[in-house]
Amino acid sequence: MEDHQDAQTAENDTEEFKAQAAGEPAAASADELQERVQALTAQSEEYMQRLARSQADFDNFRKRTIREKEELGKYASSKLISELLPVIDNFGRALETSPEGEGSESFVKGVQMIHRQFENVLLAEGLTAMETIGQPFNPEFHQAVMTVESDEYEEGIVVEELQKGYLLKDKVLRPAMVKVSG
Repeated sequence: MEDHQDAQTAENDTEEFKAQAAGEPAAASADELQERVQALTAQSEEYMQRLARSQADFDNFRKRTIREKEELGKYASSKLISELLPVIDNFGRALETSPEGEGSESFVKGVQMIHRQFENVLLAEGLTAMETIGQPFNPEFHQAVMTVESDEYEEGIVVEELQKGYLLKDKVLRPAMVKVSG
């Protein structure tokens, strides 16, 4: 019988030792254990929410990066095209004041061909000239240089274009300089 008591005592001592090694008191009540389970569950839920937010932030970052990269590629040529706009303007002015005399007709035709070819290259890049005359004034697309009285147009309508405006794809590259009826 004494052996049986020694075995029982040893078993109890082992359980207490295991409980103490785990950092829990040997006589932990069910309520304490339940509270601990609830605390750990709450902590686990918080970690899961943090993980979900981090994943959402990363997805948003990835989408924004892709969008910015596409936009950069879409408008990469805008600086070069902006610098070429005065060349287009000068071609137009040169054609308006073409020289007269022998051989000038073939010269003018050659310049017209070059001008058309140049415009076609820029058109292929997405450059389009704005249609302004007769359109309502829009500060996003037009730069009003003057207001004039007009019997032909209502107030706030573009009556004359002083410098062409251009769009690169869907973005204003250069607003048109215009006269607006007042």
